[in-house]
This record gives sequence, structure tokens and C-alpha cells, in this order.
Amino acid sequence: MLVFVDESGDPGLEIERGATRLFHVGIVIFADNEEALSCDKKIDQLRKDLRLHPDAEFHFNKLKKERRISFLKSVAQYNWFYLAITINKKKLYGKGFKFAKSFYKYAVKLVFLNASQYLQSATVVFDGRDSRRFQRQLATYLRQQINVGESRKIAKVKVQKSHRNNLLQLADMVVGAVARSYQKKKKDYASYRSIIQHRELHSQIWPK
Repeated sequence: MLVFVDESGDPGLEIERGATRLFHVGIVIFADNEEALSCDKKIDQLRKDLRLHPDAEFHFNKLKKERRISFLKSVAQYNWFYLAITINKKKLYGKGFKFAKSFYKYAVKLVFLNASQYLQSATVVFDGRDSRRFQRQLATYLRQQINVGESRKIAKVKVQKSHRNNLLQLADMVVGAVARSYQKKKKDYASYRSIIQHRELHSQIWPK
């Protein structure tokens, strides 16, 4: 089992200084590694079909509408599922949330708690944008929170570069679609999430 994690927005709470009001974390789950490989190959093929450079990265916020739709339609046929959580930062209180890294770890924990019933010996892959020290702390924290008792929900935690990992890019596109669905002022707010609706296991706003 493979799990890919990404986020949209920023974990800062200073909304009046430009921080995003909402913070989204999403995870994409492949129960079957062969299915993940097939989806990975499809993304490679999509680059060729769109006449992109072989190293071009699919990043939701940097793509035009047509390419977002092409990507999501291409991958929606494969057997993967996603869960997402949207944090309304205006409703948060408590000193711990004022620290971006603590806030990020807590948000990741929430989405993994929602996913725990679906996880079994999962290899979890994060994008390697943070320091190695924080990455180690996050891996330890996640195992401690999710692997309760004798359970082995999470077997490994890895960090890879998203520009080298198609399925991390898939996670980016999925959480980007979820995030856009909350931006009602955007004309395309409903254009993307509907394509992958059948792949959604759970999504919520927190706190209520």
C-alpha cells in the first residue's frame, strides 16, 4: 500500500498579513502497488500527449484549466482513493497552532486518523521540502499517533522530491482540486473536484 501526501495553502495563522484563511491536506491511497505503477506510467504518457518536457511537473496552481482537466480525467480511471481535511484557521485557538510546523503536523495527523481504517502496512511518501530534522520528527510523530498498540497502519515514511515523483504530483493535483472547490469566487471552482468525486473516501472542514 502506498500513500502520497500534499497540502495547499500555508500553515501560518497571520491571516491579516497575507496567510491563507484555509489550509488543506490531502492523501492519495493506492492499495495495490501495480495499480500505482500503471497510474505513474499514464502520467508519463500524458506529458507526451501534451507535448511537455519529460521533466515537467504537474502542479495545480501553475497549470491552465484545460491541463488540469486533462490530468484529472487521465488519472481518474485508476483505482486510487483520497481523503482530505480543510482547516478553517479563523476558528483555531491554542498556543500550539501559532507554530507553523506544529500546526502542520497536527493537520496531517487529523487526515491520517480519518484514513486509519483503510491503512495497512502503508508506505507514506511526503514531498521533501522541509529540513531533514523536521522530516524525521514528522515521521516519528505520525507513527506514534497512528500505529496504536500492535497495529502497523504505517510501515514506512519516505521523503522524495515531487518533481521526480508522478504520484506526489497526483496528490498535489487532488488537493489543489479540493482547495479550488472552496474558492467560490473563482469561475472554475466546481470544475475539478467533480471529476474525481468517485475517488473521494472522506473530506471535511475542521473545526466545524
